[in-house]
Amino acid sequence: MKKYLFAAFVFCLAACGNRGGKPDVSGVEVGAIHIERFDTAFFALDSNNIVPGLYRLNQRYPWFTQDFVANILGAGPLSDTSVTAFASARRFLTSYMPIRDSLEPRFKDLGWLEKELQTGFKHVKYYFPQYPLPRKVVAYIGPFDGPGVAVTAYALGIGLQSYAGRNFSFYLSQQGQEMYPQYISRRFETEYIQANCLRNLAEDICPDSSDGRPMIEQMIVKGRYWWLMEKLQPDAPDSIRTGFAASQLKWCESNEAEVWGFFLKNDLYTIDPDIIKNYVGENPKTLGMPDAAPGNIGTWVGWRIVQKYAGMHPEMPPAQLMHVPARVIFEEAKYKPK
Repeated sequence: MKKYLFAAFVFCLAACGNRGGKPDVSGVEVGAIHIERFDTAFFALDSNNIVPGLYRLNQRYPWFTQDFVANILGAGPLSDTSVTAFASARRFLTSYMPIRDSLEPRFKDLGWLEKELQTGFKHVKYYFPQYPLPRKVVAYIGPFDGPGVAVTAYALGIGLQSYAGRNFSFYLSQQGQEMYPQYISRRFETEYIQANCLRNLAEDICPDSSDGRPMIEQMIVKGRYWWLMEKLQPDAPDSIRTGFAASQLKWCESNEAEVWGFFLKNDLYTIDPDIIKNYVGENPKTLGMPDAAPGNIGTWVGWRIVQKYAGMHPEMPPAQLMHVPARVIFEEAKYKPK
């Protein structure tokens, strides 16, 4: 799934770690979470009066409207001379009105999500107390090829179009399957919203700078986010935190030694992006391995390496471990599954 991520400032600060497993976050204060319904306000605009309507919308949501139009819709900034932006916004409004009508019953009440996000925010604040949590949380409906989560300078945006359910008509259409094959669209369910929000916040706290690095380092850096999700979402199953199906996780665990042996026979230190993308990133399966081997298996291996390293350093808080060089983690973990 494509995602949109930007922020005014990035904070990567150390925090006190949890010494005894799942932390008690009941005393962590993050305030009540209220999801602003930008989706409702936007689709209430009069398409025949889009210019004054968008200006009024911007007055109501000055912390999100510009980001939505310019970046999520890709229409450019709103201004008195921005004819293209207004025309693009109007086209989106009229063409996606049926989508909005289809999604309305599914997302009429978001109280359950507010509770989930409050719990997630508490865990973020527990491990990264200096990180400024989003001031606002907003629900929107964007293009199907747009982000399911958007972290902006002021808000955490949730694109409801990305959680319509795996059997939603667009996802099953030819266009939808070309955009998001079934191995991706199966995760377009509401139970993935909290995980995707927390993952985006994790990447905002500690950005991924592994592009261009050797494959083993990319595996570990990306697997480290999965390890951090264990901390931020301790009650979720691994299938939600990783995006792997339960059967895929079981296969990986049952064949861990063989999977690692396969990597050892290949070039762990390659920087060839065409080779790396076969093992790291979205794929229906891993070429060169049995058909049951899921795509992104390199991230799974990286996760296992980070788990071993973290087990060797139980005193190390996540804020510190997230900044240990990937090569150091690999060399010290001495990962050797049996």
